[in-house]
Amino acid sequence: MRYSALSLLMNGLRGNASWKPAWREPEPKPHYDVIIIGGGGHGLATAYYLAKEFGVRNVAVLEKNYIGSGNVGRNTTIIRSNYLLLGNNPFYELSMKLWEGLEQDFNFNAMVSQRGVLNLIHSDAQRDAYTRRGNAMRLHGVDAELLDRAAVKEMLPFLDFDNARFPIQGGLIQRRGGTVRHDGVAWGYARGADSFGVDIIQNCEVTAIRRENGKVLGVDTNKGFIGCGKLAVAVAGNSSQVASMVDMKLPIESHALQAFVSEGLKPFIDCVVTFGAGHFYVSQSDKGGLVFGGDIEGYNSYAQRGNLACVEHVIEAGKAMIPGLSRVRVLRSWGGIMDMSMDGTPIIDKTHIDNLYLNAGWCYGGFKATPASGFCFAHLIAKNEPHEVTRQMRLDRFERGYLIDEKGQGAQPNLH
Repeated sequence: MRYSALSLLMNGLRGNASWKPAWREPEPKPHYDVIIIGGGGHGLATAYYLAKEFGVRNVAVLEKNYIGSGNVGRNTTIIRSNYLLLGNNPFYELSMKLWEGLEQDFNFNAMVSQRGVLNLIHSDAQRDAYTRRGNAMRLHGVDAELLDRAAVKEMLPFLDFDNARFPIQGGLIQRRGGTVRHDGVAWGYARGADSFGVDIIQNCEVTAIRRENGKVLGVDTNKGFIGCGKLAVAVAGNSSQVASMVDMKLPIESHALQAFVSEGLKPFIDCVVTFGAGHFYVSQSDKGGLVFGGDIEGYNSYAQRGNLACVEHVIEAGKAMIPGLSRVRVLRSWGGIMDMSMDGTPIIDKTHIDNLYLNAGWCYGGFKATPASGFCFAHLIAKNEPHEVTRQMRLDRFERGYLIDEKGQGAQPNLH
């Protein structure tokens, strides 16, 4: 069924009794051309583009829980392409362009809101750094605008501009950035992939990967053995666990990242704002709640929750930027598992096993990368060669010394 104003009207007149499920609930077939482990945004997007763009439709997506239960439903919904380095900027700009046409493409309202992303400047050195980033963006054809203090104050007068430690001197804004409804992305890609015949199999946990003569034969699951021609792994923070099934060690660490939402407020933040003197970012949802987050937990974990020390750290940064937050109540928090790579940049590559493909190491960039990640991973799987914007995201770059260190922090995953 194609969603439209007419279908909404007709179903309303029929008492909404004619709506069909957004996707099927199939039993797994004995064999698929491609199996994708992971039913999050990246796995579903990969399946969608494999079927739509590359004609590979005998595909199964295996999700150990329900669709939307992982990181795709556990984030702060921000999209942007304000990156500095050549290995990142073209990739995230491709993602931004796909976001801009996404809802029309898969016929689902993902609530794409290009409200702008503003990074605050607090020092002369930071202004130089953001000027450099903005210039790099413009050289790649990506929109960027450097704002002075007066322009930022006109946009966001409630910020603490005269904070003794963190005075606000300006900001770098990408006006095409913004937010997208995270569960809308999961449901839209799932519905789109299903419409091309992809089997989305929920509550199907992979317990082992079978190999023979250096090739993957298929996967053992709680629903039995499922064979495949190619196996793709897109499981975010659980990448190391799945890789261990084929005796692979990955250059990533898994950390928990918390996000928060406040009580509903009247609209007052009409863009995404990031604190330049600490790791804090905030936007306001359509329901009025402030959605915000900060640093990852400082220890390795597979738990979808964090601790109170990090809560305090995030709230302190938020209050330093917006003093009025001291009167706002936080309603809830949630956590996702971040697969932090050694240089802060993802991995999209074939592995040493011929028919095994890896999509991992997304750090903080996973949600905003969803469309481009799916498209480029599908390109790699279908054609056995990387897309032009992911040629630097190879797995062996750590061995070769070709890191894509966006923040210049070195091989310290917790700092990316």
